[in-house]
Amino acid sequence: MSFFEIHDPVFGSYVMGNAPVKQLATGFDWVEGPVWFGDAGCLLFSDIPNNRILRWTPDSGITTYRAPSNYANGHTRDREGRLVSCEHGTRRVTRTELDGSITVIADSFQGKRLNSPNDVVVKSDGSIWFSDPHYGIKTNYEGYASEQELPCNLYRVDAVSGEMTAVVTDGNCPNGLAFSPDESKLYMADTGRMFSDDPQHIRVFDVIGDGLSGGEVFHTIDPGCADGIRVDTDGNLWSSAADGVHCIAPDGRLLGKILVPELVSNICFGGRAKHELYITATTSVYRVTLNRVGAQRP
Repeated sequence: MSFFEIHDPVFGSYVMGNAPVKQLATGFDWVEGPVWFGDAGCLLFSDIPNNRILRWTPDSGITTYRAPSNYANGHTRDREGRLVSCEHGTRRVTRTELDGSITVIADSFQGKRLNSPNDVVVKSDGSIWFSDPHYGIKTNYEGYASEQELPCNLYRVDAVSGEMTAVVTDGNCPNGLAFSPDESKLYMADTGRMFSDDPQHIRVFDVIGDGLSGGEVFHTIDPGCADGIRVDTDGNLWSSAADGVHCIAPDGRLLGKILVPELVSNICFGGRAKHELYITATTSVYRVTLNRVGAQRP
C-alpha cells in the first residue's frame, strides 16, 4: 500500500516510503485543532462535539487535558509557550496562563459577540490573528445554535495594546491560517458559508505592517477543501483535504499528497525535530514522519 501520491518529483524527497501513515488513536466524533508541546512531549487536540481537549503522548496514549472545553476548536502556542484556544461555546479566544488560569483575549467586536472563533496563529511580534466563521453557532453539534451578530471576519489582536482590528472582511468563512516562514505572507483557507455553494479556496495576503493587502486565490484543493493549513521551513504549504494532506509549493503548484482514509480537518508539525506531521481526521489522529521541518513557532 502506498501512503503517498507524487505529482512533482521534489515531493519524493519530502516523504519516506518506509514511514507509514500511522493511526495513533480513534473513536472520536470530530477531531480538530492539533498543537504540539515539545517541552511536554505531547499533542493536544480538540474532540469538539464531545466538548473536550485531549492529550496524546507516546507513553500514555490518550488522556483528558480539559473537559468541558467550551467546545474548543483550533489551538496554537504564543511566544511564551502558552496555549491559545478558539472556543465555540463561549464565542471567544482565550489564553491558558502558565499557572492554569484563563485569560480572555477576545469575545466581541464593536459591541457585538463574535461568531465562533475557529483557528488562530501568533506572529513573532506577539500579535494574535484568528478566524471567526459561523460554523459553531449554526447548529448544536459543535457548540450552541445562536444568532450571528457579526460577519465572518479575520481579526488581529495587538500584543501590547490589545486593540482588535478586522483585517479581512471580504471572506465567505475564513478558516485555517498560516504565516510564511518570513511572515511576509499570510495564507487563509476560506471554506465558505454553511448550506451555501460559496467558492472554497486558499487565499494569500501580503503582510503590510499591522495589516494585510492582496488576497488573491493561491490554490484550490481537490477533492474537498482546505481547512487546517501549515507551512514548512521552505515555504511549502501543507493543507487538509478530503483524501488526506496536500503539499503545495510557494508558487501554488500541487507537489503531492499524503493519503489518509478519513476526511482530514487539521494538521500540525511536531516531534523531536518538528519533522513529524500530526493529522486530525474525523474520528482519528494520525502521524507520519517526513523529510521536512515545520516552520511554526514556538
